[in-house]
Amino acid sequence: MEPHTVFVYGTLMPGERNAHVAAQGGVFRAAPATLGGFRLLHLAPEGYPGIVRGRPEDRVRGYALTYEASAWAQARPWLDALEGVDEVPPLYTRERVRLTLGTGAECAAWTYVYARLDRLAGPGVRELPGGDWRAVRGRARRGPDER
Repeated sequence: MEPHTVFVYGTLMPGERNAHVAAQGGVFRAAPATLGGFRLLHLAPEGYPGIVRGRPEDRVRGYALTYEASAWAQARPWLDALEGVDEVPPLYTRERVRLTLGTGAECAAWTYVYARLDRLAGPGVRELPGGDWRAVRGRARRGPDER
């Protein structure tokens, strides 16, 4: 069965600048969650984060957004569009992962993994060691591509 949960860790989190995109599909339940085995990066001047595979002990903090099946079917195209899944080359890929919720329970989810790995060798990329994008100052500003 396909999960109806998506792990968000940046501009799609509740209270962040693209949270309205997550609501395009309808009502969802948001719960604090952690994703293990990934590193969180801040990209400038783009002004948004990306995650890439990391060490098993690496952690990214964010939220699990859980939708009803019909709402997920409506939300997914909006989320995929924001994340550039269908761009050539893709900006992010949507991948299945296992999350740890704030309660300690685990759940299956989707998340968006940064796909333009050649960009990571350029200037303006920094790892966020605490795994929390909310620690970035000026994160409300959009980058040149308006994401």
